[in-house]
Amino acid sequence: MADDCCATQLIDRNGEFNVAGLEDFMKKVKLAQCGLSYAVVAVMGPQSSGKSTLLNHLFHTNFREMDAYRGRSQTTKGIWIAHCVGIDPCTIAMDLEGTDGRERGEDDTTFEKQSALFALAISDIVLINMWCHDIGREHAANKPLLKTVFQVMMRLFSPRKTTLLFVIRDKTKTPLELLEPFLREDIQKIWDAVRKPEEHKNTPLSEFFNVDVVALSSYEEKEENFKEEVAQLRQRFFHSISPGGLAGDRQGVVPASGFSFSARQMWKIIKENKDLDLPAHKVMVATVRCEEIASEKFKQLASDEGWLALENAVHTGSVAGFGKKLSSILDAYLSAYDMESAYFEEGVRYAKRQQLQSKLLDFVYPAYTTMIGNLRSEALEKFKSRLEHSLNEGEGFAAAVHDCTHSCMLEFDQGCADAAIQQANWDASKAREKLKRDIDAHVLSVRSAKLSELIGNYEKKLSAALSEPVESLFETGGKDTWTSIRKLLKHETEVAASEFSSVIAGFELDQDSIIKMIQNLRDYARNVVEKKAREEAGKVLIGMKDRFSTVFNHDYDSMPRVWTGKEDIRAITKEARSASLKLLSVMAAIRLDEKPDKIERILFSSLMDGAVTVSTKSRDIGTSTDPLASSTWEEVSPKDTLITPVQCKSLWRQFKSETQFTVTQAISAQEAYKRSNNWLPPPWAIVALIVLGFNEFMLLLKNPLYLLVLFVVFLLSKALWIQMDIAGEFRNGTQLAGLLSISSRFFPTVMNLLRRLAEEAQGHPTPQASGQSGSAVSQGFRHQTHPSNPLSNSIPESSVSSNISSSDDGVEYLSPILNRRRATNIQEPELS
Repeated sequence: MADDCCATQLIDRNGEFNVAGLEDFMKKVKLAQCGLSYAVVAVMGPQSSGKSTLLNHLFHTNFREMDAYRGRSQTTKGIWIAHCVGIDPCTIAMDLEGTDGRERGEDDTTFEKQSALFALAISDIVLINMWCHDIGREHAANKPLLKTVFQVMMRLFSPRKTTLLFVIRDKTKTPLELLEPFLREDIQKIWDAVRKPEEHKNTPLSEFFNVDVVALSSYEEKEENFKEEVAQLRQRFFHSISPGGLAGDRQGVVPASGFSFSARQMWKIIKENKDLDLPAHKVMVATVRCEEIASEKFKQLASDEGWLALENAVHTGSVAGFGKKLSSILDAYLSAYDMESAYFEEGVRYAKRQQLQSKLLDFVYPAYTTMIGNLRSEALEKFKSRLEHSLNEGEGFAAAVHDCTHSCMLEFDQGCADAAIQQANWDASKAREKLKRDIDAHVLSVRSAKLSELIGNYEKKLSAALSEPVESLFETGGKDTWTSIRKLLKHETEVAASEFSSVIAGFELDQDSIIKMIQNLRDYARNVVEKKAREEAGKVLIGMKDRFSTVFNHDYDSMPRVWTGKEDIRAITKEARSASLKLLSVMAAIRLDEKPDKIERILFSSLMDGAVTVSTKSRDIGTSTDPLASSTWEEVSPKDTLITPVQCKSLWRQFKSETQFTVTQAISAQEAYKRSNNWLPPPWAIVALIVLGFNEFMLLLKNPLYLLVLFVVFLLSKALWIQMDIAGEFRNGTQLAGLLSISSRFFPTVMNLLRRLAEEAQGHPTPQASGQSGSAVSQGFRHQTHPSNPLSNSIPESSVSSNISSSDDGVEYLSPILNRRRATNIQEPELS
């Protein structure tokens, strides 16, 4: 089975490529027929580390192995390839000459670097063979070699995923889980340290390599365990090119038919590349040792008590002398590095010192930024408290902001200078800019709050100065109402604007902002008036009825009218309605812009005169239209319209309906007054009585006894008239109810009167009789004086609401309330 591997030397120890041998190898293993289904596995590692033995057990090849009984010497010379037996897909194993061989000497490392780079360039999987006890050693772990190979490979070849399988030989009791992180960290450090071309400057290690680690037991001491573990490892190479397999993503894989040409060109490029003539072994040692010293100093700083105390202190607040303390700590560790690395190669030592300093600065930079952040926060808080104190003391806003800003920024700059360290030139300008932005934002917030407070106060003053006076002017509703409102609005607005301009002068605002705020104040004042106008327009019907009642029921001296029959109710009604309509015309629209309108003329011509004088003629038909049959007023914008023409017409109709009763009451009162005071007969009746009764009159003059009898009859009749309240019963004319009431009380009244006369003749009047007599006299006086207020006597009880109260002396009549605003109770005088 080993003969099937077809082992062939690909490159000899002098670097000559075996073109014929490779072509023959491809024919024997039929590689050209595989297409893309093949894989290449290479092994590298120190000389005599068992690389060939590993490949033979892993892939059943027959590479030459070292004879331990002949001593340790170079076995594999150059680069050999073989076909892996029993592995699917077709896999080619590549055995490289060992590194660090004494045969080539210390400084002749070019071939081993070239071979390593060649193996990485054409292989899908590279086995890095290393002893377990050599982990951490520079050459044993092939770290310098890998660093060189990585750097050159990135410059010569495009990214291609290659699997680096680290095989740890002769594993010890240390678990693999503890060894693997160290190896991965070393590989990452090598990758980070190499100088990369511009196109791969930010390319991660994962774009070029997949790193894996496996450990094997000692072949000489635990051969059975070794073979068992190798057998398990062999299983991982089956289907290695499948997705997720060991061979990686195989990006840019060359077809099998072109493998020979590709390998030749790859080796040619590598051999001709002069970048592989690298420094000798002492440079590598200096590199490793200086890195170890730098790493040690960094770890010591991370656990330094002085640094930890300083870091904890800065997280709680600002630390005085922060820059000097931190500079002293960093200088101590850099000086220690200089002392320990003094005897190593100067260029390497300086480069590693720069890396250490950069690493230390990166480590302490968060504490520095925290310190600057503390200084910024403290400066901002000081600014806020100082500004508030200055404003409370009455200092101007702009002056207070300028003084507080200057002092706080100066303190912040001094704090930044104190926090600066000698080893770095860190710039705190960004923190300073942020502090300035925070101060400006706070100033803007405070200024907005102060201005809002001032504006609110002046708006309250304007509202108090305008609301009640405007409401009072609307109640009067005269011709000059809107003129007075405009004067009031202009005066109050100018006063408020002048005071407001003086107050905000200390804020140092730009002129446009001041003009805008003053205009907003003027707009607010106008809105107050407009809002009040809309409120009063909603109550216009009540105002019209109040106005009508006041004018109709009171004379020019504001005295209540007494409807004696001499008043012209028609003229008074027209005057009262005209006053109410004047109020409606005032409330129909907002007139703050002094624009002329025809609202009053249209309302009076349409509603008071009853005729339409404003009409529009059509060219075809000469029909006239109602000017109130519209939803807009001429020369008045919709936003200034309070009551539309249609609404005015509806309100007027409702107003007339609700005030008609008051007019009817007045007319009824006049008629009742006329009837109650017209007791004399007509003149013709008086003449007839004189002519026809002349004889009877002469008879009475000749017989005085008849006069005495007539006088007694008159007294008795007068007493009956008063007792039976006949005038009250017929106050509203002769009615059936009055006749029935008089007839039912006539006989009891006569008997009562005779009884009282008899008792008075005997000289023993009873208290009851005296009280009744007094009541009769009182009632008689009231009924005699009652016509002085005909309005309260002549209106029927069904039409007028009268307040009636009873007392011991009789019945009192109170006239109805005719005025809604100034209710006047007219009470009849009484005699006790």
